[in-house]
Amino acid sequence: MKQLLLLSVLITWATTVTAQDFIGSEINPTGTQNRQNNSQQTVVDKRERPPITDYKIISAKNDTTYVDTTLSIYKDYKWNYLQKDDFELLPFNNVGQPYTKLGYEFSDVYIAPKFGARAKHFNHYEVEDINYYNVATPFTELYFKTVLEQGQNLDALFTSNTSPQFNFFVAYKGLRSLGKYQSSLTSVGNLRLGFSYNTKNKRYYIKSHFVAQDYTINENGGLTEEAVQQYIDEIQEFDDRSVLEVNFQDAQSLMDSRRFYLDHKYYIIKSSDSIPNNEVSVGHKMNFTDKELEYTQVTPSSLFGDSFETTDLQNLTEFQDIYNEGRLTYYNKTLGEFTVKAGYTDFNYGYNRTVNVDNTFIANRLLGGIPQVGAEYFNTIGKFKVKANLMTSVSGDTNGNYFLADASYSIIDELNIGATISSNDRSPNYTFQLYQSDYINYNWQNDFSNESIQNFEVRLQSDKYGKLTASNTIIDNYTYFGLNEEDQVKPIQYDETVSYLRIKFQNNFNFGYFGLANTIMYQNVSDGDTVFNVPEVVLRHSLYYQDYWFKKALYLQAGFTGKYFSGFNANGYDPVLSDFFVQNDERIEGFPAVDFFFNAKIRQARVFFKLENANSILLGNNNFTAPNYPYRDFVVRFGIVWDFFL
Repeated sequence: MKQLLLLSVLITWATTVTAQDFIGSEINPTGTQNRQNNSQQTVVDKRERPPITDYKIISAKNDTTYVDTTLSIYKDYKWNYLQKDDFELLPFNNVGQPYTKLGYEFSDVYIAPKFGARAKHFNHYEVEDINYYNVATPFTELYFKTVLEQGQNLDALFTSNTSPQFNFFVAYKGLRSLGKYQSSLTSVGNLRLGFSYNTKNKRYYIKSHFVAQDYTINENGGLTEEAVQQYIDEIQEFDDRSVLEVNFQDAQSLMDSRRFYLDHKYYIIKSSDSIPNNEVSVGHKMNFTDKELEYTQVTPSSLFGDSFETTDLQNLTEFQDIYNEGRLTYYNKTLGEFTVKAGYTDFNYGYNRTVNVDNTFIANRLLGGIPQVGAEYFNTIGKFKVKANLMTSVSGDTNGNYFLADASYSIIDELNIGATISSNDRSPNYTFQLYQSDYINYNWQNDFSNESIQNFEVRLQSDKYGKLTASNTIIDNYTYFGLNEEDQVKPIQYDETVSYLRIKFQNNFNFGYFGLANTIMYQNVSDGDTVFNVPEVVLRHSLYYQDYWFKKALYLQAGFTGKYFSGFNANGYDPVLSDFFVQNDERIEGFPAVDFFFNAKIRQARVFFKLENANSILLGNNNFTAPNYPYRDFVVRFGIVWDFFL
């Protein structure tokens, strides 16, 4: 009730302020208020506000957009903990916990293995997730959303240009949520700092950022066997989810991550014409990443088998990765942009102890270097764009290579077609290769073959009819966590081929004051369906009303969003590894989830109000996100995204 009252006050206050003529007491340049005849005189600031296009957002790949203060159905889709469209994700019962994947993309190509612990990386800011800015005046964006029980989710960004050449930004995202089930507390922090600069003659450019991220999650192992049945049977006394028994209440996982990133270049030859031509530049990139993953548990659980210790279990995995890359680029307005590059990865992954299990020695470290060479090409010819990127290791402790080519063509301004083909030969994640734990079964060292991934994708996008994407992925030596004969989680490499087809269609139609947005995804695994589990169909439909109210002082959007996926053998979650494992014993039945939303835009503020999983009020809820992990119940949540232009 207090939350609803606060929302009502915010809307009323913001509407009242907006409806007034924006005239108030201003401070004059001397710092004193203008007064005449002992009465206050209002001073109107007649300075024209810079256009919104002067507030630029620049991606890691130098794609430029600008701040968008509009309210659309797609803004509603992104109003969540990840602040991105989560159509292909199914959330666990508390904010900040992992997600079950409903679909997969294989557009990311790389050579050096990833750390692992993928369940901790849904909200992790990678290099490509960090934006840079160039703003006419200081800009602030505030995000707030209530959680499920005792906590809040906040994100604040501030950026400013001290000169046309130099911009800095600082941002922090924080989460704390107790959750409705026993031992499900989550606490997350994401700090981002960065800057960008170029000289006045535009010969030297630099951008850099630092991120520090921590994820602390109380792990409960899901519901016990008895509690699962009580949940399925929808026994009334267990509508209070805190009464349901969980497998353990004394375990916690923590991941700390820090990264320093630098990207700069200098033009050796700079064109003096307004249209660049025959330019030569040298560049350098550096990425230093440090991660620690820790799992602690007071009393061992029989779910994970025997343990070396009888109390106070602790697994600590350390990882450092330093990547340096040098680049030489030539640009010609007719021939395009050519780049040759050379890089080196220095990695150190492992533990501070060695382990001997059944006379098998488990090493404590994987360390070494990976020298790499490659090239890139980009060109635009009229309405035709083409780009290519390739890289290969030349020696070192890990080998691999990748190739990616993309082409697109605008048939007309409202219709674009494109295709991408990629091939990636890469080493499996480090946690597949080496892992140590106080649980005896969670100790291994493997010399797996490289995964080989070939992906082909075609795209058709129309402003009128929507966007259609179809891809086919072939994977050899697919590596995953699975169950052995004793039902213990182990890394496994599939010795056959996985063939994965995915077709996704999105569109949005408007009929007067009403809109209908649709997202449909079809998937098929023709080979390897026992190790690569996805639902065949995932659907999302939104029917909503939108219009201006109060003499256009408020823009209103209200409606329903329904989401559904077909049943499938969802991957299980393993808290010791902070990762998912393939299982084929428990099928997660598909179910609909319907949200009612009531959103409003008042000047640069967007207010969101949502009844999540509202259909469970009538139908009840005994659905699962993953084996033993229940889906979220009905909850009322609200929040705001507010942009400030000083």
